[in-house]
Amino acid sequence: MSFHNLANDVHSILIDEEQLRQRVKELAEQITADYADQEDLLLICVLKGGYVFLSDLSRALARRHELDFMGISSYGKGTASSGAVQIIMDLKQPITGRNVLIVEDIIDSGQTLSYMRRNLLARGPASLRICTLLNKPERREVDVPVDYIGFDIPDEFVVGYGLDFGEIYRNLPYIAVLKPSVFAHLFE
Repeated sequence: MSFHNLANDVHSILIDEEQLRQRVKELAEQITADYADQEDLLLICVLKGGYVFLSDLSRALARRHELDFMGISSYGKGTASSGAVQIIMDLKQPITGRNVLIVEDIIDSGQTLSYMRRNLLARGPASLRICTLLNKPERREVDVPVDYIGFDIPDEFVVGYGLDFGEIYRNLPYIAVLKPSVFAHLFE
């Protein structure tokens, strides 16, 4: 088996490691301040892409909080949302009366997050806010209220820092745009 250097597939780095580190710190400070008068805070990570962001955000928060996870899918193996949203892994605990913060990797069309938000609101949380690392405003099809945004990015397919293409590239320590040749076969 030969080794393939993932960096060779990168066309450009959109957000480098230092920018990510600094922005996560800023978001954590804002969230800590906004929830200062709340005893309870539950972060719900959207898997799989949000796990790296959640990990860094959780460590940067200067307050007590709990974690839970949901698996929601709308991408499949492509580079654009399919629009068909499914919960593939649900929460392990009830959220009734809890202060909930959804931690998302990227908001594209808004379809997935809108579905998830409706689903969670029906469970009766005390509050429900949304934090996303990446936001693609020009791709939005459904308006979703987002309380915390790491970066607004252009309409590029990005990978790294937890985001994948075909389950690969999650381990890149930055947000990158792939070379078109990497996914050109999808459009043939």
